[in-house]
Amino acid sequence: MTQQRRTVALAKGLVAVVVWGASFIATKVALAEAAPVAVVWARFAIGLVVLALVTAARREATTVPPARLLVLALLGLQGVTFHQWLQSMALVTSEASTSGWLVASAPVFIVLLAALFLGERLTPWQVAGIVVASVGVLEVVTRGDLAALVSRGLPVPSDLAMLLSAGNWAVFSVLSRRLLAGQPATRTLLVVMLAGWLGTSALAVAGDGLGQLGHVSLKGWAALAFLGVFCSGLAYILWYDALAGAPAAVVGALLYLEPLVAQIVATLLLGEQLRPATLLGGTGVLLGVWLVNRSPGNR
Repeated sequence: MTQQRRTVALAKGLVAVVVWGASFIATKVALAEAAPVAVVWARFAIGLVVLALVTAARREATTVPPARLLVLALLGLQGVTFHQWLQSMALVTSEASTSGWLVASAPVFIVLLAALFLGERLTPWQVAGIVVASVGVLEVVTRGDLAALVSRGLPVPSDLAMLLSAGNWAVFSVLSRRLLAGQPATRTLLVVMLAGWLGTSALAVAGDGLGQLGHVSLKGWAALAFLGVFCSGLAYILWYDALAGAPAAVVGALLYLEPLVAQIVATLLLGEQLRPATLLGGTGVLLGVWLVNRSPGNR
C-alpha cells in the first residue's frame, strides 16, 4: 500500500465524515417543513440516482444472485428504512448537536454485539471504555443533571430514540461486515439503498406523507438535495473507497470527528447552545470509544 494511496483514501474518508456530521443539521432544516418519512423518502430517492450513475460509471451494474438479493433487501430495510426513520423521528425534537454525540457511541454497541453474539472476548480496556462512554452518554442526555435519572426517570425520549439508532447502526455494521465482504461496493450499496427506499415508499404512501413535499421551500429542498447527493450518495462511496485504500482502524478513527462537525455546524447555523455538560459528556463518549478500540494494532 503506497503512502500516496493511503493519503488519498484518508482524504476521502475525512470528506465523508464532515458531510455526515453536517447531515444532522440538514435533516433538522428539512424536518421543519416535512414529516420524517417524507424527508427520508426524498433523501434516498436522490441518493439512488447518484449511486446508480456512479455504479454505471464504474461498470459494476451486474446481476445479483437471488439468494443474496433477498439478504441485501432485508439489510436495506433494517439499515435504511428503519434506521433513517428512527433518526428523523428523533431529530424532530432532539438537538442536532446532541444527536451527533449520541450517534458517536455506535462503536461501543458494535463491540458489545461482537462479544454477545460472535464470542469475541472483552479486554479490560474495552470494559473500561464501555463504562466511560456510558457515563458520557448519560451526561449528554440528562444535560449534566445525572440526578434527574432518579428524580424524574428517563431522559428526553427523542434522545433515547437517537441512542437506539446508534445501536441499530451497530447491528447493521456487524451484519454488513459478513454480508458485504468481497462484493462491489457501489453495486451492493445500490441494492441495499433501493430496498430501503422501497420500504420507505410503502410507509410514505400509507401515511400520505409525500404530499408535504409539494409545499417545501427552496431552503428545504436545498437541505434535501444535500442529504441525497452528498450524505446518501457520494459520502457512502467515498467511505467505502477509503476503507479499500487504508487500514479500517485508521479510517474508522476519522468518525471521532463527526460529532465535533455536527456541534460546530449546529452552533453556527442553528444557534444551538454549546453546554459544558454536552462538551464534557461528548468527550467521555469519544474517550470511551477510543478505549473500546484500543489494541496493539491500533496504537
